[in-house]
Amino acid sequence: MILLKIQPEEFLIMRLQKTLCFKVISFFSIIISVFSFSAPSFSQDFKFKKIGKSFSHPWGITVYSDNEVLITERSGSLFKVNLENGSRRKIKSLPMVFNVRQGGLLDILVDQNSGSKKTVYICYSSQVANGSSTSLLTGEIKENELIKKKVLFRANNVSDSGVHFGCRLAILGNKIFMSIGDRGNRFEAQDIKSHAGSIIRINKINGSSQNLNNINSWSPELFTKGHRNPQGMAVNPKTNEIWVNEHGPKGGDEINIIKLGKNYGWPIVTFGEEYWGGKIGQGITTLEGFEDPIWYWVPSIAPSGMTFYNKNMFPEFKGNLLVSSLKFKSIYVIELKNGMPFKERVLFKNKFGRIRDIEQLKDGSILIISDEKNGGLYKIYR
Repeated sequence: MILLKIQPEEFLIMRLQKTLCFKVISFFSIIISVFSFSAPSFSQDFKFKKIGKSFSHPWGITVYSDNEVLITERSGSLFKVNLENGSRRKIKSLPMVFNVRQGGLLDILVDQNSGSKKTVYICYSSQVANGSSTSLLTGEIKENELIKKKVLFRANNVSDSGVHFGCRLAILGNKIFMSIGDRGNRFEAQDIKSHAGSIIRINKINGSSQNLNNINSWSPELFTKGHRNPQGMAVNPKTNEIWVNEHGPKGGDEINIIKLGKNYGWPIVTFGEEYWGGKIGQGITTLEGFEDPIWYWVPSIAPSGMTFYNKNMFPEFKGNLLVSSLKFKSIYVIELKNGMPFKERVLFKNKFGRIRDIEQLKDGSILIISDEKNGGLYKIYR
């Protein structure tokens, strides 16, 4: 697949056109074709339902069966939730978590190809000597208990910081991919011996990484480097490529297609700036040897969970990417053209709170969780 490299000034023009177009649409309800950014015909006949009781800062959601999902709470709890009646069962025998600031029990993923045993993967921050680490555990759920537990991976960038754990998961074939943030130590994202600011790839059964990566003298489990805090990951069903979103600082949130051995630039290359203002490093936004993002946001939207929508309930979404936004409490519909992002639409702003993760069900309905003290599980359907 050949990626079209768009220069920053072209990105800026596209975004200015898009912004102008959407503002005119919102006020006058007409389609502006002169920009070639005609608004998608999104129907407004959405229905919403809160399922069951509230959750305290839920972080990850995964489909467990046709009518059940698993949901993590950052404080360290895991629930199996019945989607029909909202009842829940708390799962016992979970790992101890480092529940400080952004750390805790984070993403969860069921291997849908693991048969009746339903192998579960949990990404969490674990307490270790001298701090905490982003860790990956696997197991199975029997009745109300996590059994056959095994720690598959523990990141080597130990820190006493409570930020930038990353911790989003995806499975492709017999490999599992996990995102790891820079833990607030930005320059470690460029250290090829450190797991900071990386996507790692290991065997999903035994956690091995032998002979998986023999390039660039990197540690064998490293798939990509140069990330800040990747919190969204999804497999493109059409290409089998993994797309990752990540938080920039003040601006510079990104979507990237990750490729083996590539460096995505942080903190050398970024569209963001320091929180207190001013350039990061030399203020470089593109540089030979580093991968440009295929989409970025200025200002930041704080992207998190995302999914490629491929069902029929919402034909206006089909074939596009849905990204949850924490900052703007919205879902961003990223419309794709020739397999690449070219415009976006913001939906459901302030309706659910800080949207942390998003899933789609077999019937095409969409599930989201809101990361709030009294957060919830919500279903969007029609």
